[in-house]
Amino acid sequence: MKAKKISHVGIAVKSLDAALPLYRDVLGMEFEGTEEVAEQKVRVAFFISGESRIELLEATSEDSPVAKFIEKNGEGVHHLAYEVDDLSEAIAALQEQGVRLIDTEPRRGAHGTAIAFLHPKATGGVLTELCQPGKH
Repeated sequence: MKAKKISHVGIAVKSLDAALPLYRDVLGMEFEGTEEVAEQKVRVAFFISGESRIELLEATSEDSPVAKFIEKNGEGVHHLAYEVDDLSEAIAALQEQGVRLIDTEPRRGAHGTAIAFLHPKATGGVLTELCQPGKH
């Protein structure tokens, strides 16, 4: 498995509407738009920052993992995502190495990507996402 690049940094926010102006107007990042990912119980907004993106995550349900994260930790960095060429292959390689995973199968993420999360206990306390663009 090889992580090609940092795909995005996920930031949990209580309100996309309240957070958008900082990234768009103050920091001058290019706004790509918003999308609801029903399976993840979030609404996301993406901003371009060089070759990477900033992903703002707003919970759409009180039982959303993002809502639980904000309740426990407050708003802030939620996860770091790395792009891979073949997500299924990456998951298999990590399982062979005994890496603790949250997802053992790819699932749908924003912008038609396939995603899978590694458990923070396996990654030095950082929730880590692997993503493969255009797979779902």
